[in-house]
Amino acid sequence: MRAAVNSRDMDRGMAPVVAEALLRMHSAGITPVLTRSLAEWLSACGHSVSDAVLADYDPGKQDIDLCISLGGDGTLLDTVAQMGRAGVPVIGINLGRLGFLSSIRHEEMDAALAALRNGQYALQDRIVLQVTGHEALLGNDDFALNEVSVHKRDTSSMITVRVFLGDDYLNTYWSDGLIIATPTGSTAYSLSCGGPILYPTGDALVINPISPHNLNVRPFVVPDHYTIRLEIEARGDLCLLNLDARSHSIDGRATVTIRRAPFTVKLAQLEGHDFLRTLREKLNWGLDLRSGG
Repeated sequence: MRAAVNSRDMDRGMAPVVAEALLRMHSAGITPVLTRSLAEWLSACGHSVSDAVLADYDPGKQDIDLCISLGGDGTLLDTVAQMGRAGVPVIGINLGRLGFLSSIRHEEMDAALAALRNGQYALQDRIVLQVTGHEALLGNDDFALNEVSVHKRDTSSMITVRVFLGDDYLNTYWSDGLIIATPTGSTAYSLSCGGPILYPTGDALVINPISPHNLNVRPFVVPDHYTIRLEIEARGDLCLLNLDARSHSIDGRATVTIRRAPFTVKLAQLEGHDFLRTLREKLNWGLDLRSGG
């Protein structure tokens, strides 16, 4: 098995941990192929890089079976941005805190690698959001696994966002911003803004305002077949358009059109690492605080 391996630049002290993970992949019968950014970071940290490095063209055409993300949920989102269109399955091994997406703990790595090598995993298709109308700005990085959001810049006044579902007017939001979240992203930024948790393979989206001025405005769940159009009015010249962790400045009077992308992201799922287990461990569901268990 050949696996692409990606990681973010981290504290230099994490370089031995990443280097050890690569050795453990070899021991498990997995041949790692490093992304260029990971190879350059390891080299800058003083580690010799003997593994192959992924070429800059389509990873789906480079004899890669899957991609392993080493890090947290942010790292996995970066990995999806690189692999998403190619259809290469992605799995995350967490080197820090437990994440919703990178749910395999560092101490579970050997068992996880063995399961991957033996083909003991399932693939889940996760819907992706695509932004249209800003091709010159976004290029091929026009999709998001978790959410697309618009947000005011710096300390400027709140923005006004008129929202349409298809051709039908929904609402005008006066707020710091607005989140359009996928089911996968319902446990991310949207959750921190009071949004609902959706099962990750569902066919729905969440429209969720960020610090709305009107207290009667609540998150709204809509079917994912809708094209969602946002007409922004910001007092400043610019506001922010965010696709997962990637942020871009756009005109304060811009229109942003969001739809379900024509492709999905494939996440590899190991037995025993399902979404419900992650909910219980991450949010302490089922824990009786009165009895301590």
